[in-house]
Amino acid sequence: MNGPLSGFRIIDLSSVLSGPAATVLLADQGADVVKVESPTGDIVRRMGRGHDGLSPAFVAANRGKRSVCLNLKESAGIDMVKRLVTNADVFIQNFRPGAIERMGLSYEILQALNPSLLYVSISGFGDKGPYSHKRVYDPVIQALTGLPDMQADAAEARPKMVRTVIPDKVSALTTAQAITAALLERERGDGTGQHIKVAMIDATISFLWPEALAGLTMVGQEHSVRTGQLAQDLIFETSDGYITCGAVSDDEWRGMCSALERPDWLDDERFSTPMGRVQNAKARLEGMSDVLRSKTSDEWLALLDAEDVPCAPVLTRPEILENEQVKANRLIREYHHPALGDIRQPRPGARFSRSEIRDDPVAPLLGEHSREVLTDLGVPDAEINALIDAEVLMARD
Repeated sequence: MNGPLSGFRIIDLSSVLSGPAATVLLADQGADVVKVESPTGDIVRRMGRGHDGLSPAFVAANRGKRSVCLNLKESAGIDMVKRLVTNADVFIQNFRPGAIERMGLSYEILQALNPSLLYVSISGFGDKGPYSHKRVYDPVIQALTGLPDMQADAAEARPKMVRTVIPDKVSALTTAQAITAALLERERGDGTGQHIKVAMIDATISFLWPEALAGLTMVGQEHSVRTGQLAQDLIFETSDGYITCGAVSDDEWRGMCSALERPDWLDDERFSTPMGRVQNAKARLEGMSDVLRSKTSDEWLALLDAEDVPCAPVLTRPEILENEQVKANRLIREYHHPALGDIRQPRPGARFSRSEIRDDPVAPLLGEHSREVLTDLGVPDAEINALIDAEVLMARD
């Protein structure tokens, strides 16, 4: 494979999602990602339906990687990680701060072994502060970054969690971008590596700031960031389902009024400017809701499209598979997986005009590549067999 990251090797000690979802993006782009797991394996292997340690979530976050199974409670297992690092470009881990140092795999130790190594640490809160050693999952970061406040129902004002993991995925995207930027800097510079730290709370607040937290920007002039929040609740019931539609610009608002056959709204001072439409969102949305219940979704979408108003059907998750735009993009592919049978996976989101991207949804079985990776490293068969006999290494021969 001649991907944009072909030739780069990543030693991945991360688990669950924030780390694996970062390195799978790099694997898609050609990097050789070696996933190092304990004998029990990444916990996500056992979450949801699956077979032989391959759950759907694990496949999605670990496709295209190689698996080495090492007992890191044994010094020989730690020593083997150090040997793996000697010819790697990136080392990534998401243990709680302090844990990796106690294992003897700190940045200082690995950087001394390989000065060109990029060492990546993902944590919930960073390595300092009162929360730094707390156990963390996605909902904890949601709670601390205002996401439930943003989802609060206007009538009840009760915070609500987003019903999918957002901080984990945002942290993964932040990490993948940081790794590629650091690789570029290293290649342009003197070849020296560095330590990259990503805190989930930092990545999430930075991601949310441009819009959801913008009301906190002006020091001494903060305003309720819930002002205008109602304007984003753009799901409307039709006679047979749900659609979304919205108008930001004046041209779009004129198109909306035409499609909904409400020319009187054009003369309503409350709705005459974009800011007025935000400030009077409750009245505007209630009026739109009343009108939109009168026709089917397809009828409204045709009328709104004719006026160039942004709109779409609100799909259920199974309906995504049959959506005409999703099909046109050839986004979701079907494959035969040797362990799971027929499966679906989305192709990577970025397309390159020259470089290849990995078109292989196969995630590794636990320890599937242990012998292969150690052989590539130059470890003799006798030593590999001794590690297996000592239960330091698990291999599928």
